[in-house]
Amino acid sequence: MKFDSYLWIPSKAAYVKGDAKPQVECVLCAIRDRDERVKALEVWRGKLSVVVLNLYPYNPGHVMVFPKRHVEALRELGEDEALDIFRTVNLSITSLRHLYQPQGFNVGINIGSAAGASIEHLHIHVVPRYNSELGFVDIIGGGNAMIEDPERYLERMRDAFSTTSGDEP
Repeated sequence: MKFDSYLWIPSKAAYVKGDAKPQVECVLCAIRDRDERVKALEVWRGKLSVVVLNLYPYNPGHVMVFPKRHVEALRELGEDEALDIFRTVNLSITSLRHLYQPQGFNVGINIGSAAGASIEHLHIHVVPRYNSELGFVDIIGGGNAMIEDPERYLERMRDAFSTTSGDEP
């Protein structure tokens, strides 16, 4: 058994290498600008931030929250932007809890390629987590993790965010 056959997302390899990346300067700025060259899985848009589904999710409902303004580090955020981003993270958690009933969340920021960032625009991952998820031992023992295509649940996510925030997508 090959370990990478359980944890590797083949379609992401081309993206990470740059082969499948859209030809734009910044993919999150392109999403913000509704550039047709990018697959925009936008869930919600606020005054200073945007929520999108992750194209290569760890779990169904995996979203990324990012500031509309292109910044690459937390220290570059203005006070209003920082407050808006974390309010939007809270909105994401509330909406995901309503839609999926997860037992927990991973909330994280990868800053720099050494930390795993493949996009330079600052963004925060919000990943729903479940007690029933397969762990490392389960995977190498032959279990399979099924990841749902983000486009299949995009509309449900938009509805959940609209209901929770009171705003239209």
